[in-house]
Amino acid sequence: MKECEAVEFQWPYLSSLIASPEELERSALLTGALVRRREIKSADTLLRLAMTYGFCELSLRQTAAYAQSVGFASISDVGILKRLRRCDKWLGELLAQKLAERAGVGLPRNQFRLRIVDATTVNRPGTHGTDWRLHIGMNLGLGQLDHVELTDAKGGESLTRFTFAPGDLVLADRGYAHRNGLQAVSRAGAFFIVRANWQNLPLEDRDGNAFDILSALRSLGEAVPGEFLVQTRGSDRKPIACRLVAIRRSEPAAARTRKQAISESVKKGRTSDPRTLESAGFLYVLTNVAAEQLRADAVLELYRFRWQIEMNFKDLKSVLNLDSLPAKDPALARTYLFAKLLGAFVIDDLTTRYLSFSPWGYKIQPSSRLVLETPSNAS
Repeated sequence: MKECEAVEFQWPYLSSLIASPEELERSALLTGALVRRREIKSADTLLRLAMTYGFCELSLRQTAAYAQSVGFASISDVGILKRLRRCDKWLGELLAQKLAERAGVGLPRNQFRLRIVDATTVNRPGTHGTDWRLHIGMNLGLGQLDHVELTDAKGGESLTRFTFAPGDLVLADRGYAHRNGLQAVSRAGAFFIVRANWQNLPLEDRDGNAFDILSALRSLGEAVPGEFLVQTRGSDRKPIACRLVAIRRSEPAAARTRKQAISESVKKGRTSDPRTLESAGFLYVLTNVAAEQLRADAVLELYRFRWQIEMNFKDLKSVLNLDSLPAKDPALARTYLFAKLLGAFVIDDLTTRYLSFSPWGYKIQPSSRLVLETPSNAS
């Protein structure tokens, strides 16, 4: 189903998966997205324009021409620009509602609810740095994204951006190996398996003495995982009991990791730290799951699933072209990205969730009142 075809021919069904007409009107008014109704008479029309621009990847001029040809709006490209600049907060709220809906339905009843978090960068046309950072959380059991947050380049990776519940087990790369984030997960009654880094996360043994990661790694045997009882401390200085679970890499795998580390150092104009090159011979993660609940080999096997969110990012960037952001205006860029993600979710709902179990193929919005009438017999 092509994006523009869905917006043109399936729009009533797509919009029904986002919110009811009454809810769209209410939220558009509250967020200031819809304040003038001369060319755009309803929130539904405004949403359709935003989806045509962001999800269908049309320019503002093409969006205006398309809306005119289909017959749902008659407005200039300048008028669309002014309206869409005011839509970012509204679309963000609609996207948050869609994520909350996904997070609360059909959660698996296993020992843990597996979640993966990561971030990717999005750039404006012609730039080479980082303009935006997209933070994403994924419910592994459902295979669905349950958290999306857009920040500027200063918005760093942190577990404190996410909300966790008791029983959650979050898998994250070493960019999230910070004490305050681990403390937030632990306080929520949740668990983590986070890739560790030898220099960024101070560790102690269970007696409070400094823990030497490299010395511990050197003691590992070949092809057998090992674990060490450690702890770290958050901002309140209270210890967070953890296990450092580690395994030696094969020599080809270690050589590839060292080559990457050297390449990154050269790009930054630095000399590679010998300790970084030595630690490249190991893969090690930090977890607060007790050994009785998860053996060391099972911890490492679970961490392997983290690559699935990388595949999600690749899909979003290749299929939805998230890495080619056309808008330079910050508010318009947020509108574009939120419309793109919202469109991806509702298309997924329409084609996989509702078509699979509903004979009519979409979610029915509840009616304000129910009227049953029996036709009178003609005399």
